[in-house]
Amino acid sequence: MTVELQVDEGWLTVCELSDMIPGRGVAVLLPDGSQAAVFLGRSGWTYAIDNRDPFTGAAVLSRGLVGCVEGKPFVASPLLKQRFDLATGRCLDEEEVSVRTYPVRTAVTSAAVA
Repeated sequence: MTVELQVDEGWLTVCELSDMIPGRGVAVLLPDGSQAAVFLGRSGWTYAIDNRDPFTGAAVLSRGLVGCVEGKPFVASPLLKQRFDLATGRCLDEEEVSVRTYPVRTAVTSAAVA
């Protein structure tokens, strides 16, 4: 199974689901030159947000710490520790700040079907 991210051009294959580590993120270079951070949760969920930390401008959110508060999965920036809701992109510490979210799915690869 592959992890795919929806971008303007359609679905972009990120990696094999088996290559991801639960509770960790991966950075993905998008066709427009920006980056996304894709996360695999310990319970199997996948989320994708912008990799750029809006507080510092650094592309580091994929390296953040993943957690859960009040049933909401989040990633904490490794730099200034602001937490971003992985489902909505909203900053849990400063509600007027948010990052872009991307639809993400897992799909059966043609190699797995054959």
